[in-house]
Amino acid sequence: MQKVGIICEYNPFHNGHLYHINKIKEIFDDPTIILVMSSHFTQRGNVSILNKWDKTKIALDNGVDLVVELPFEFSTQSSDIFAKGAIGILNHLGCEYIVFGSESNDIVKLNKLAEIQNTIEYNYEVKKLMKEGTSYPKAASSALKHLHGEEVDTPNDILALSYIKEIKRINSDITPLSIKRTNDFNSNKIQGNIISANLIRNNLNKIEISKYVPKNAIRNYYNVNYFNYLKYKIMSDTDLSIYQTVDEGIENKLKKGIDNSNTIDELILNIKSKRYTYNKISRMLIHILTSFTKEEAKKRKEIRYIRVLGFNKKGRSYLNSIKKDIKVPIYTNFNKDLELELKVTKIYALIVNDPSLISKEIKNIIIQK
Repeated sequence: MQKVGIICEYNPFHNGHLYHINKIKEIFDDPTIILVMSSHFTQRGNVSILNKWDKTKIALDNGVDLVVELPFEFSTQSSDIFAKGAIGILNHLGCEYIVFGSESNDIVKLNKLAEIQNTIEYNYEVKKLMKEGTSYPKAASSALKHLHGEEVDTPNDILALSYIKEIKRINSDITPLSIKRTNDFNSNKIQGNIISANLIRNNLNKIEISKYVPKNAIRNYYNVNYFNYLKYKIMSDTDLSIYQTVDEGIENKLKKGIDNSNTIDELILNIKSKRYTYNKISRMLIHILTSFTKEEAKKRKEIRYIRVLGFNKKGRSYLNSIKKDIKVPIYTNFNKDLELELKVTKIYALIVNDPSLISKEIKNIIIQK
């Protein structure tokens, strides 16, 4: 029985995600599928339109065996830090494979480029470009092209490189595998029955959702709008630079930009620059909103625990079989290490107007199938 990992956000779960799970079941014979999932705030700086317990239930209903949470300090960071947390958890859980979507679907090329990214020459080239004002994603892509003649600038391949690079960095036995992504994350065209989660979120009130989301995954999606909370935070805090990813004086642009903005999107576009990408600013705003400081981030650079969100019988059996060998604690009850998750869930509950989520967090509800 192979242990296969998926790293996801499911914001929301859609037909492409079901395709991903089913492809894994085609590749492997009766695998144990382990999901590492971002909860209420995501890697691109979005607020989830589904809470983590609904996402866990949906995942279990669609073929996943074990769901664990990617902690907030990893789930809202750049691709490398995101990958560090997720791969670290899968490695602790004894995963043998990770299967991810990829635009290129060229695992040989991705492995080669990941090796280059772990070299001194690559890091030097990236730092040089960033000093010149280039954003990190563009600098990373340009450095690869300079050193190898190929660049990677599509979202899933960028994440794939981060996953493979982290696997190599920690000398993990996890084998990376890719499946062809069937659509473009940035596409605005609605074609076929598989479209991106981004496109679904942007068109929730304009499309027939059942065409793009499995019936057992349809929920009452939250209306997410946190601009007024963020505006108050930016206007009232005297020092924004204490928060994670608020660097190089951009807090001054935020203070000025907030007065001329009426939406999150307007604020981001008002301060966006060559160095600061849309996604980087989005993550920054989440860190400000949740008061996630640089000092706190320094204390949370490594995976310190594994927090279980849900499992079926196979997942529970597997977890019981390995828990004695896992070097970090496994939490199925609330623990003081989860105080950050409680804080961000309280803020999330305020944004989506669902106070019931706070008691679920404290009780550490485990979804079982």
